[in-house]
Amino acid sequence: MKELNKKLALIQTKLKAKKSSYNSFGKYYFRKSEDILEAIKPFLIEQGVTVTINEEIIATDPVPTMQSTATISDGENAIHATALVGVDLDQKGMQTAQQFGAASTYGKKYALGNLLLIDDTEDADSGQKPSNAISKIKAAAKPAITAEQLKKAKDFIAGGSTPSERTSKLEAIESKYKLTDEQRKSITKA
Repeated sequence: MKELNKKLALIQTKLKAKKSSYNSFGKYYFRKSEDILEAIKPFLIEQGVTVTINEEIIATDPVPTMQSTATISDGENAIHATALVGVDLDQKGMQTAQQFGAASTYGKKYALGNLLLIDDTEDADSGQKPSNAISKIKAAAKPAITAEQLKKAKDFIAGGSTPSERTSKLEAIESKYKLTDEQRKSITKA
């Protein structure tokens, strides 16, 4: 698993996914999941990994909710990141298939963004700054860190040579896993 973590960290630091689409009404460029997938392709063979996206409906009431899971794997180990998206069935001018397709597109984009540390909070395509509700949903979608992953996280942090490098590594861990205050303290003591 340590090798896969290194490969993912390398991809996260080198990946540049361009915002290739333009919204002429709002006058801004934005990134689509296709842009992220295109940007990651050169790393797949180079690092010996695959990236896949899985989607499932996890709730239907009060609103259909889709969970998208982006996974990076080296064939033996895998690291996952998720995103939750509600399907707006009241969206005018769209058929049901289009409403689910739009939610699917956003879910893929944000799951990939969570996996690859692509922050779109400043993107104009979000329409506004993320609300606390969205932040809470994203936090709830993160898996809890296991005891084995916690031990590896401590080793990973301890490998940082400067305080800012260790802080950056802690942020990377927190972007993927839910940590309790106690777990966070034990990691930072490492």
